[in-house]
Amino acid sequence: MQHLITHQDEWLLDAPLMREFIEKVNEVRYREPNPQKIVAEIRPYFAKLLADQTWLPESFMAEADGESGMGGKIGMWLLYRAGDGGLAFSALVLPPEAQTPVHDHLAWGLVGLYRGEQDEEVFGRKDSGAQQGHAELEVTDRNLLKPGDFYELLPENDIHRVRTTSPVTSVSLHLLGNDNGCIWRHQFKPEAQEVAPFKSGWLNTDCREYETAD
Repeated sequence: MQHLITHQDEWLLDAPLMREFIEKVNEVRYREPNPQKIVAEIRPYFAKLLADQTWLPESFMAEADGESGMGGKIGMWLLYRAGDGGLAFSALVLPPEAQTPVHDHLAWGLVGLYRGEQDEEVFGRKDSGAQQGHAELEVTDRNLLKPGDFYELLPENDIHRVRTTSPVTSVSLHLLGNDNGCIWRHQFKPEAQEVAPFKSGWLNTDCREYETAD
């Protein structure tokens, strides 16, 4: 039998504007079970946070020192995560010309550009997922993002790849309905039609366990 483990909320950054935003998100997710309605309700609060360039320190916009879980010097900095594992807020730092692997998130969320420019490719899955290690993807959308732009992540469109197109490092803010750096999700190789489990981790903190077995 699996038992849930609840931790204390973890604030790696405790900025007043961010705390106000997170408290609002938690209030919404605790009372609203529908992911689409959660995302719709918090959109204006996310837009407000993206528009303010004063609250995120430079230390959370730094590239990784070595090879990161997302590859290369891509930085995944955790800013906050809920004790129940149901929410994480982070900064993804992508050096010029770098791109993430194609990956999913397995949760609802909002992703917005805070600095630089990015090209996002959204993928849809054509196969049933029944064959282990095999995945057939097709590009379903493409977005050119500038600071202040953001998009929703929902189970039907949560597979994507992003690339920095600006001459400066891009920084995007990720609000996810899970501890996305610490869960096993999926990394895809569209050309080879391959999929494999991966865990990206966080640069600035360790992963937690949210379940234990007897």
